[in-house]
Amino acid sequence: MSKNKLSFADKLLHWFDDHGRKDLPWQQDISPYRVWVSEIMLQQTQVKTVIPYFQRFMESFPTVTALANSEQDEVLKHWSGLGYYARARNMHAAAIMVRDEFNGEFPRDIENIQHLKGIGRSTGAAILSIASNLPEPILDGNVKRVLSRVFAVEGWAGKSAVLKELWTLAEQTTPKTRNADYTQAIMDLGATLCTRSKPRCDDCPMKSDCIAFADSRQAELPAKKPKKIIPEKKTIMLIVKDEAGDVFMQKRPPTGIWGGLWCFPQFETQHEAENWTQEFLGEWSEKVQRHDVLSHTFSHFKLHIQPLIIQLKAPIKMSVMEKTDKLWYNVNTEFNGGLAAPVSTLLNTLVRQ
Repeated sequence: MSKNKLSFADKLLHWFDDHGRKDLPWQQDISPYRVWVSEIMLQQTQVKTVIPYFQRFMESFPTVTALANSEQDEVLKHWSGLGYYARARNMHAAAIMVRDEFNGEFPRDIENIQHLKGIGRSTGAAILSIASNLPEPILDGNVKRVLSRVFAVEGWAGKSAVLKELWTLAEQTTPKTRNADYTQAIMDLGATLCTRSKPRCDDCPMKSDCIAFADSRQAELPAKKPKKIIPEKKTIMLIVKDEAGDVFMQKRPPTGIWGGLWCFPQFETQHEAENWTQEFLGEWSEKVQRHDVLSHTFSHFKLHIQPLIIQLKAPIKMSVMEKTDKLWYNVNTEFNGGLAAPVSTLLNTLVRQ
């Protein structure tokens, strides 16, 4: 390793000792479990958003065994609003694997920890480094940005050759000692100084080594993902109210969009909604209230939701209620399950009405 890369960790750790974040909730009572939960929550989500979710999650599921022994509905309920719900489903599945395959203890090697559902190389390395001080390099979004700028790595990190170059740099710059501090330091640098826009280069400990700073290329590096037109889709959400004012809800399949969450029935056309209501609930009301369209953006498409509200009068077929994936919900009570964000919005509207 070159002298320049050897000094990378020293400069970063010196900066971290004076300026690094050390009071975040997951930095207290450090354990593999707490690090893991925080790392998964922080994927695609800002620290300020994660903090209250993390605190509530730890109150309800203080150990990996407690998480494994819980119902998926309860886990998704605690995740509601964080988005990317596959993360929560994978966490629950991984907790069960830790309980059943590893006697309730997280593996202490990168191969076995990556065996757990939803844990890739970087997340696994962060757990081992922060919780066990092992010299495992990480490469999350913040680290990619720091390395891309300091060493002027050209190209989008989604390309295999670019990613390979970044992993090599991550391996070369990771020190043999103080690994927990170093991992936290390089994540902090990307989160607080080497930010995506308006980086605070004058305060950065790597300023004298940073090629992007020297060449005024901070805005160019790292290279952005090639732009792609996001497709737009439409759907109807059917809000069915019974005589008591309760609303009909059903659980979505375990995988896919909003997997495992509770939603209103969805249809492509009103005709499909009418047929479904006649077949399963015994009645279609001609008095349909059209709610304002809601738009929800996913990572790969934008969904425009047209809510239709109907009031039933006839008795409900009991066969519907015999299934565990369907229920009538009193909107004035707490819901015990995970809800998709647009569904939460619509339920709040019903409560106000």
